[in-house]
Amino acid sequence: MPLFLATFTTLLAIINPFEALPVYLGFAEHLDDKARRSLALRSCLYALALMFFFLIFGTLLLKVFGVPMAMVRIAGGIILTRLGFQLFSAPSSVGGPAPGGKDEGGDAAFVPLAMPIMFGPGAMATILGMTSQVQHASSEVEGMVAVSAALVATMATTWLFLAGGKRLQKWLGARGIDAATRIVGFFVASMGIGMAFDGVIEALQMHGMSNLH
Repeated sequence: MPLFLATFTTLLAIINPFEALPVYLGFAEHLDDKARRSLALRSCLYALALMFFFLIFGTLLLKVFGVPMAMVRIAGGIILTRLGFQLFSAPSSVGGPAPGGKDEGGDAAFVPLAMPIMFGPGAMATILGMTSQVQHASSEVEGMVAVSAALVATMATTWLFLAGGKRLQKWLGARGIDAATRIVGFFVASMGIGMAFDGVIEALQMHGMSNLH
């Protein structure tokens, strides 16, 4: 349960449905209700598939290139901290959409909604960081199930935000969404610093310097 909650809250803060919402509404502006829901569902399914692919093969790639998990946690923490400061400092500025839910390069559900808005560097770093936690868990199978369940729960929550996007936009308004994004950014930066700090401690222990005070 702690691993599930840590993965779920961190990923949800990284994806930040409040940041994705204005972009999604821009692409869905000229769509009917059915097509709008389809766009939200496809974007979340694409992002979920990318997360599971990275969860399964990301650790394997690290082993191939010989990158220790401690270094991944440090790099991931730095990335999360940078993303957090960006969210806290300024509102999202993503390029404008084309009518009909289609971007010039193809389906907007995949680019830019699924990637990089939902599945970007922050999500990659978080998944790899939680993978290192799975290896330290009492049961790797239970740990992997917890992380997998957190991925599904995160994207289900994100879909709920997007599906009710019109109501949320009317209820919160532009300033409310901007304020929520900045608050989320603060917590993302805090989590990034914590992840980097844990990575530094783990790296020191790897090099026999765990007794430093």
